[in-house]
Amino acid sequence: MDARGWDEKYAASELVWSATPNQFVEAELAGLRPGRALDVACGEGRNALWLADQGWDVTAVDFSLAGLDKGRTLQARHAHGRDLHISWVHGDVLDHDFGHEVFDLAVVAYLQLPADERHTAVRRTFDSLAPGGTLFVVAHDSTNLTEGTGGPQDESVLYTAEDVLADLADEEFETLRAERVERPVADATALDCLVRLVRT
Repeated sequence: MDARGWDEKYAASELVWSATPNQFVEAELAGLRPGRALDVACGEGRNALWLADQGWDVTAVDFSLAGLDKGRTLQARHAHGRDLHISWVHGDVLDHDFGHEVFDLAVVAYLQLPADERHTAVRRTFDSLAPGGTLFVVAHDSTNLTEGTGGPQDESVLYTAEDVLADLADEEFETLRAERVERPVADATALDCLVRLVRT
């Protein structure tokens, strides 16, 4: 789906996603010491807002202006909204110029792209990390199409933890976690891939 399609999707309802962070983002990243964080394809900003509330200085990037507007609105409504440090940036991770900024954490949550575009997005995001920085990726796993529930029904945009690691095969990093995980959804179970690594 292109930026216009996402603009229309976000405009069609008050919130497409929940206002709370993804459960894996919260569980995996709660203990990290805050610094500079990048939230790639931030959508309506739920993870960016949570990170900022933990003390992170967040750059939240998305190609959907409607999504970014919702993020700003959620920040304005947040109990600590004025104290949260979030830069809402209109851009596409495939070609956005991050300049000389480096980040201590980069989050890529449910960015479902064909393999070549995913490869570009993962590498560009990894390149934005400072040495010692954490890359966290969570997405609909390839097996979710046949064994899980929900998510895109196009296998070309689904991937595995192994695919993410392969995208970075010539880079130096320590893998902390790379596996398929289960995510309860109503009375069913969705299958996600999860990768957490540290640039060395």
